[in-house]
Amino acid sequence: MKSLRALILLLILIALILLPKYGSDTLVQFGISTLLLAVLAQGWNIIGGYTGYPSFGNSVFYGLGAYGVAIAMVQWHLSFATGMVFGASLAIIFALLLGIPVLRLKGHYFAIATLALAQVMAAIISNIEIAGQNIGLVLPPLNNDPLFYELSLGLLVISTLTIWWLTRSRFGFGLIAIRENEEGAVVMGVDTTRYKVLAFMLAGIFSALAGGIHAYWITFLDPQSAFDITLNVKMIIMAVFGGPGTIFGPIVGSFILSAISEVLSSEVTRIAGLFFGIVIVVAVVLMPRGLADISRRFHSVGWRYFLENIRMNRL
Repeated sequence: MKSLRALILLLILIALILLPKYGSDTLVQFGISTLLLAVLAQGWNIIGGYTGYPSFGNSVFYGLGAYGVAIAMVQWHLSFATGMVFGASLAIIFALLLGIPVLRLKGHYFAIATLALAQVMAAIISNIEIAGQNIGLVLPPLNNDPLFYELSLGLLVISTLTIWWLTRSRFGFGLIAIRENEEGAVVMGVDTTRYKVLAFMLAGIFSALAGGIHAYWITFLDPQSAFDITLNVKMIIMAVFGGPGTIFGPIVGSFILSAISEVLSSEVTRIAGLFFGIVIVVAVVLMPRGLADISRRFHSVGWRYFLENIRMNRL
């Protein structure tokens, strides 16, 4: 079974690698946006899926990474790679400074505290001259979609390997212990504050790198698009739909939901706006642990799986 699973994963990876060579320009562009969303979902998976802290502030890291690249390239005339490092550094500093006080909150208190971060940061950036204020920044164009596709795919592979490492490391076990019972983790000797801040920083790095790639790809950046709260909602929905706290769940959720959303937006525009709202209801009520949990349990319990979740939500 493990050999078959490894073979399937290898074939999927090969297909993704070869897509720019055989796919259309439209398909490559769709692939870039989908891969970047998958990276964001994996980043959220670290703090939300494995640590159990439902962050609504990861879009801030995305925006900081995007502005790091934009400022470095437009204002300082530095390379894209230097901008990526600068953007990731901003995300790390922000996660460290904010994580220490905010991660002391739990549950919905933590969610509410992170919910307003994107709007606050957008307001701050709008008043910083080097960031272009409300006007934004225009990056030098680079008409090379295959390159951006390769960068996005490479970043997704690295983030997934990091999740795989978490499932087998002492650090990852500590995060899972915090998710299951934080007080018990403290008794077991886990430095919960340090572990949570490190998880927040790690999630911030991947989100910032994704933001940097996206900024250079679209060549224009403004505060509202960089710190869009709906982006954070999408990454959470995709991770929860696929299976939070799993290695491949957020990727599967991102690919499936991105494809359906793309079809709806092109065929039935009115329904597309309601799509993610419907997914939230379905995921929370019928499959709160995502597709990954369904694949493990459905063959043994059948349709009772959904009935159990409905009873759990008291509907």
